[in-house]
Amino acid sequence: MTDLAAVKAALKSQAVETPSWAYGNSGTRFKVFARDGVPRTPREKLADAAQVHTVTGVAPTVALHIPWDQVDDYAALAQYADERGVRLGAINSNTFQDDAYRLGSVCHPDAAVRRKAVDHLLACVDIMDATGSTDLKLWFADGTNYPGQDDIRARQDRLAEGLAEVYERLGEGQRMLLEYKFFEPAFYTTDVPDWGTAYAHCLKLGDQAQVVVDTGHHAPGTNIEFIVATLLRERKLGGFDFNSRFYADDDLMVGAADPFQLFRIMYEVVRGGGFTSDVAFMLDQCHNIEAKIPAVIRSVMNVQEATAKALLVDGEALAVAQRAGDVLGANAVLMDAYNTDVRPLLGDVREEMGLDPDPIAAYRRSGWQQRIVAERVGGAQAGWGA
Repeated sequence: MTDLAAVKAALKSQAVETPSWAYGNSGTRFKVFARDGVPRTPREKLADAAQVHTVTGVAPTVALHIPWDQVDDYAALAQYADERGVRLGAINSNTFQDDAYRLGSVCHPDAAVRRKAVDHLLACVDIMDATGSTDLKLWFADGTNYPGQDDIRARQDRLAEGLAEVYERLGEGQRMLLEYKFFEPAFYTTDVPDWGTAYAHCLKLGDQAQVVVDTGHHAPGTNIEFIVATLLRERKLGGFDFNSRFYADDDLMVGAADPFQLFRIMYEVVRGGGFTSDVAFMLDQCHNIEAKIPAVIRSVMNVQEATAKALLVDGEALAVAQRAGDVLGANAVLMDAYNTDVRPLLGDVREEMGLDPDPIAAYRRSGWQQRIVAERVGGAQAGWGA
């Protein structure tokens, strides 16, 4: 039988990191739609993130993206966040928006371009030192579009060399989290296309290098929970970028396309001890047509619901069925947990935390949306420039 008190305690301890860029104008490569009240500065992004944490109680950190969140004084930015009840989380690098990176960044055939990219990554570690962040998150758009364009093996050598230099710069308690993506924007070869490539590089680097699983970065039909289980078993799962996809890297709200998949992933996290370890649960989403803060709140709630269902799996009953070779019985144990309506349970958890059981309703009543629409007039809204 499931220990309900333990389930509640686990849910209260959960932490989901929200991304600064989710509060700005972002979306598809076709069009980014602007909305009233969107932040214009990193501080305004943090103020919005604080509202998410206020109503959910489980979103205490905010990931930064450099240079999108570049400021003169990062220690002051960290203090600003702390004053609003949140902390700065992972520092995300950007080696894909500069014209110099047309043929790659750390894998570029030109040593001068590789130097530029590595220097940026080292500067991100400096920002980690200033903010107290423990995670450097790396995603590279590096790859080739045509056969023969560049030497595939040489690009892996360049990648390894650049990663090694940055790894050596990490301080005690800091991690390098390497993300992978099987295609886009490169269409022939991608230099970090899958979890195996990321794992191989992290394994060579050492214990402070781990893999990030972006739930939208897989080919159709990929069994993501198998990847999660394997990386957890090898102690190389550093974190998640949670989002959802119907076709490719759609960056929709997590759980929007396949909530059953999110449950299956979270079950493997619970089963593998990742829920009580240092695995980082981060959102990486773009809200183009929907209201941004409510969308982030809903995404946090979706993660909570999948986690609650995963925690409700009767482990003893499942193990008995598995040992007996009872295929349908074992599947039924998982399905019973998945089909449970956990919204009342999460409402109770929130009330026990002193929160409104309905975070969306609480946000609407707060008046924050009306306030930022009225006050954030003029200036340049934050966004990724598409």
